[in-house]
Amino acid sequence: MLLDVSTIHAQQVTLNSLVQNILYASGIVGAILVVVGLLLIDAGTARRRNLFNSTIEKTLGFFLGFATYYIIGFGLWAGQYYIMEGATMMDSIKDWWLGGALTNAMAHHTDPGTFPGLNTFQIFIFFLAVFAGIINILLHFAVSERMKASAYFITCIVATVVSSGLSWATWGSVGPLTNAGFHDFFGVGFVYLFPAGMALVFTPKLGARPGMMAPHPRISAYLAPSIGLCAPGLLLIFAGLPMVILSCLFFFDPEALAVSITMADTSVGIAINNYALVWAGGAVTGLLIAYTTGKYAYTLLGPLAGYVAGASGFDVYLPWQAFVVGLVAPFAAYAVYEFTLKRGIDEHKLFPLFLGSGIFGLVMLGLFKAGTPRGGYFGIEDGAYAFQHGEISLVMQLAGTAVCIGAGVVTALVLSFVLERTVGLRVSEDDQIDGLDSKNWDLEPDVVTHADSAQRA
Repeated sequence: MLLDVSTIHAQQVTLNSLVQNILYASGIVGAILVVVGLLLIDAGTARRRNLFNSTIEKTLGFFLGFATYYIIGFGLWAGQYYIMEGATMMDSIKDWWLGGALTNAMAHHTDPGTFPGLNTFQIFIFFLAVFAGIINILLHFAVSERMKASAYFITCIVATVVSSGLSWATWGSVGPLTNAGFHDFFGVGFVYLFPAGMALVFTPKLGARPGMMAPHPRISAYLAPSIGLCAPGLLLIFAGLPMVILSCLFFFDPEALAVSITMADTSVGIAINNYALVWAGGAVTGLLIAYTTGKYAYTLLGPLAGYVAGASGFDVYLPWQAFVVGLVAPFAAYAVYEFTLKRGIDEHKLFPLFLGSGIFGLVMLGLFKAGTPRGGYFGIEDGAYAFQHGEISLVMQLAGTAVCIGAGVVTALVLSFVLERTVGLRVSEDDQIDGLDSKNWDLEPDVVTHADSAQRA
């Protein structure tokens, strides 16, 4: 069938719309750089005998979440805008599941009266699907080297569906919690707190890895292959996220008017500089803690702690406020990290960064920016979805935080109950010691570490 140019809907393919398409596509590139950075951090910290297995499980978990999001996840998130217009969640799912009418429509063949800006919305599926995969990568950091692959892959699919529903409630501008006053610009709740809530259940069930918290008869210590890989991974994440920030903005007429995903008043320059300053503040404090304590972990946790704490408010902070949040956040991560170490809890990433700095940041946002108008949708002047009718409040920040962590806890409780009675949950201690590269892939490391040589003693 030949294209008849005279019948196309030219409003869907203007130069202005192409600029927005490119902008949101750049957010996808930034998110993929984050994935690469996370895999580099994992490659630097996983035990050598589990290195390939750990990396490939994260990669496959990412794509399971990615594919699941295309199948059902986006329809759940977009449901908030359908409900705003008087339609239903099921209408959204019908339009936006993998076989849905709008997922498969060409923008220039679609009447803008039916759905304007279709190309941008379709690109947003890809963008959010990457974050669905990132959630699974983050969860794997908490269960790496000790959760059975089958259990993890099942968890990835379920976690994607639940986190998609959670994003409907907590990330956007007209979801129920967001519309009521919960403010989370960068998805800290459904991307970071949700897997941390799952880790609260899985970590004690899986137990500590042999040699991690104390010497083991067969492994004298848990040795990471190359901590130096973590720094390039950290910088890749730093490099990728500014493009993601741009994709968390809506742009309205006049053509470059930026409004945050929460409908808060913001600007591109302020949001980007807030991002820069929370990293810088976290890095400064992390440096001081690391050199004071002699623990290298805080050189990495510091800038990440600043970022996680500030992420929920990149759109509404003033730059000096963002810098203060970044400076203080590593102390929250430090408190949680030391608490878990003293109690032999083998989880050193999600708990200090997300349950420490993430919660700290959401609470600080409720204190610093209480009363800031946001919520609703641009152009709506009255009613439940009036533009900026809602205000940030400490109570709603606490409520949203509890919902996001609680969703993770409940999901993991149900999954662990089912998995323990079916495919199993935990890799045996002997298999952990011998290494999953050897067990699953018949791969042996190129060197034998001092810790592994204890097996031959």
